[in-house]
This record gives sequence, C-alpha cells and structure tokens, in this order.
Amino acid sequence: MSGHLPTLKQLQYLVALKEYGHFGRAAESCFVTQSTLSAGLREMENLLDVTLVERTRRVVRFTPLGNLVVEKAHRILREAEELNDIVRSAGQPLAGELRMSVIPTIAPFLLPKLLPGLRRERPQLKLFLREEISAAACESLHHGQVDCVLLAQPYACGDIESEILFSDEFYVAFPKGDPRDPPDTVKPELIDENRLLLLEDGHCLKDQALAACNRPELQASATMIGTSLHTLVQMVDNGLGLTLLPKLAIDSGILTDTDISARPLTAKNAARDIALVWRKNSPRGGEFKMLADLLRDGWETGAKSP
Repeated sequence: MSGHLPTLKQLQYLVALKEYGHFGRAAESCFVTQSTLSAGLREMENLLDVTLVERTRRVVRFTPLGNLVVEKAHRILREAEELNDIVRSAGQPLAGELRMSVIPTIAPFLLPKLLPGLRRERPQLKLFLREEISAAACESLHHGQVDCVLLAQPYACGDIESEILFSDEFYVAFPKGDPRDPPDTVKPELIDENRLLLLEDGHCLKDQALAACNRPELQASATMIGTSLHTLVQMVDNGLGLTLLPKLAIDSGILTDTDISARPLTAKNAARDIALVWRKNSPRGGEFKMLADLLRDGWETGAKSP
C-alpha cells in the first residue's frame, strides 16, 4: 500500500511550488534541479491520477484540488517534523538545528544582546534566523517552516503557546527643541495626530502603539509611511513629525547621533510584551520553555549591565 502513496519529498516539492509560484525558484529552495522537481510532481500526479498543477509557459496555476492537497501537505510535513522533534528532544535538549523567525522591530535591537550568551550556554545549538513581519512569521510557524517565533504581543498568532520574556515600554520621540516637547512624560491626548509618523501596515508595532494611545482617530490621521523604525527616526530627525518608539530600540542606541528627545508614554497599556511563541502541543515545548528562560536571563543580565 505504501508504494501508492506520495513521498514526503514530493509533498515538499508541491509546497515549495505553491510558495514560490515558479519551478526554478521552488527547485532551488529544495536544493534539487528544476527537472527533478518537475518529474517528482508529475510522478505524484500520475500516482494519484489527478492534476494538481496546470502548467503553461508563463503561469503556474494550482487546481482547486491542488490547493486542498497543499493544505494537507503542510500538515503532513509538520507532523513529520514533529516526529523528528520527539526523537531529538529525547536526547540532549537545545542541540542541533532550531529555526526561529524574528519580527523586524525586535531583531536588530535584541538579537545582538542575546545571541553571544546563547552561543556560550548552548554551543551545540545551530540557530537559523528568519526576519519577517508578524503575519508572515505566524504563517511560517503553522506551516512548519520555523519552530518558534520571537514576537511582540498582543498579536493573534493562532493556536500557540508562549513565554513572555519582558515588557517593552513605548516612548514618544520629538525633535529636540520642539515647543510641544513635554519635559518628562507624554499623555496620549497631547499627541498631535497631524504630525504623527507610524510604520506602514503589516507591522504589529503600529497597531500596538495606537492601542496604547487609546485614540481611535489616530488610526485615520497618522501619516503611515515608515518602512522601518530607523526610517521613522530619520524622518523625526529631519523635523517631519513625531513618532512612537519601543524602549528596546532606544536602549539599543537608535537615537545616537540624532537631535531627538524621547519621553515615556503614560497610558494604561503603554507597552508591548516580547515573547517566544511556538505551536501548541509541540513535542519540543519543554525545549522552548528552556530557551525562553535562557533568553530572559540573557536580557535581564544585559539590562543590568552599565
């Protein structure tokens, strides 16, 4: 009976083709030639006696049945990964390969502080990092492309488990000398919506910062044109407005060599939680909790350092 079933490799080819929409790029991601990938998919279609992919000279189009098979393939491949994880976790924890997604408003500010200590504590751990926005990171997690995610909460990431590492407060950043720059802290009602600069859609930090302000009108009025926190800082430094920044970025020196003042935002929920998240009921849950402890300890040690 097993001779009439698709192989895991064929399912990987199918998932890669769906992700990249191109035979050549899908083959590269699977480290095989295009002809090998194409032949593997054709063999699977012949085995199942169905058409999963419509091939033309310019377009790769999945049939409705093909889309259903891709969804099932994601689950099968994830289960196969978890089978491997069960065996791996029975041996030395936090050894071997671990794939982690990190969102852009965390990665450049937190990883340089945490990775050196992690390498010292777990030299056998081979950590592969992938930077992507929250929605893509959560999709990668549930499709089995990564094992865990460094994420800012609150964020709806599906059926997950999580460990909060620390709280990251929001600050309001003004050009130095701005007459509307308050001396100590900033209340949400003092923020001028006509001057507010925020990240573009897709970054969870934008929604979290607006939620902290609890002013619905900011959503429609803000000029959301920043592609990164570094871009927003340059815009503020050039007198184009003000923005909201997480303390993590400020402590990492994002305002160095700028003429910008940053004041704490005083509001009920003026912070985001930095958390490690993973798929619920993952067989590596114990390992991820251990990893969260290491990351939390590394952060606390770094925060206490002068």
